[in-house]
Amino acid sequence: MPPSTKYALVSLPRRIFDSNDQDEALASLSATISENGTVVPFAIPDFKIGTLDALVQQADDLAKLDAACKGVVSKVAESLRAILDGDEDKAEQQKMVNDKPTDHYIRNFTWNKIRYRADRPIGELIDNLQKELQNVDNDVKAKFNQYNGVKSNLVALQRKQTGNLSTKSLTPIVDPAILVQDSEYLETHLIVVPTNARKDFLRSYETLAPMVVPRSSVQVAQDDEFTLFAVTTFKKHSAEFLHKCREQKWTPRQYKYVEGGVEEERRELERVTKEERKVWGEALRLGRTGWSESVMIWAHVLALRVFVETVLRYGLPLEFVSALIKTSEKQAKKAKAALDSAYSYLGGNAMGRDKRGRVTKDDAALTSEMAAAGLGGDGNEYTAYVYYEVEFP
Repeated sequence: MPPSTKYALVSLPRRIFDSNDQDEALASLSATISENGTVVPFAIPDFKIGTLDALVQQADDLAKLDAACKGVVSKVAESLRAILDGDEDKAEQQKMVNDKPTDHYIRNFTWNKIRYRADRPIGELIDNLQKELQNVDNDVKAKFNQYNGVKSNLVALQRKQTGNLSTKSLTPIVDPAILVQDSEYLETHLIVVPTNARKDFLRSYETLAPMVVPRSSVQVAQDDEFTLFAVTTFKKHSAEFLHKCREQKWTPRQYKYVEGGVEEERRELERVTKEERKVWGEALRLGRTGWSESVMIWAHVLALRVFVETVLRYGLPLEFVSALIKTSEKQAKKAKAALDSAYSYLGGNAMGRDKRGRVTKDDAALTSEMAAAGLGGDGNEYTAYVYYEVEFP
């Protein structure tokens, strides 16, 4: 599905069409938007309608839940991109709903009557959808946090094996024979010095602090950037010596010889590498499931939103045509303009036309129309008919 794909959900009263036949109504809608989009039916069940006050509250609740769905779907998409190293094509391949492309699911949407019984109160359906969305969000977040933790651990271990002398593990580098060990008065320090400062170090290390053992410096290792030295001092002046080294931008490295340390580090790296692969697979599977679940929840929330607003706008008896328009970022504005031109009269006093026939809005009348219908609370631009745009990240 191209990133520019955009969808619009539209609901219109059946009475405005010449025929009462749904197919003919959809054909008329398709002719209205012309080449600016493709129109397909968007089936919505007959839900249990409560009181007007309840519907107004549910419209507000659904607006918030719609925004929450968008947020969760976006987070899942971001997580999939992250785990696939930013590869958009691979991420798109994971964005399936019931093992089919997202576009296929949206264009062929049917209400899941087994999972969400349409004969239950709308408020109950909203609560169920909200809980399910929260569960998806929690599960995906927890697994991706786990993966990020394991990956960070692995990167740190790999850096110890492959980094420069200022960061890598000294276990396979330092020969314990050069260290003064188990002495009551002396101890050996390992200092990493930039190679271009090597001469300065050798010339001055003995005078950095009192009681540095003369000529105790031993070059342990060298790479492209740094040289590692071992220096012996009396313990009571060790802190001062290390402080003076840091002032010179020379880095003291903590090191303690442990029998079998090299083999232990190798085993730890292998263990974490295996764990990272395992959790990566789990995160990918959960991300794929999270996408499928959150998109399905979102589609059901949108179906409820269209239904509730249709009742609030057009009243009873409930006879309406609902449709999905598949369009693009560029064509969406043209499709919307065509719909406004054809159906703005449904807004009553809130919509009018200027001398050139262009659709205009009466803000004062618009406010009263919106208040009467309980609409406009979610910050969306008011339209004379039921209209929602949807875009999947």
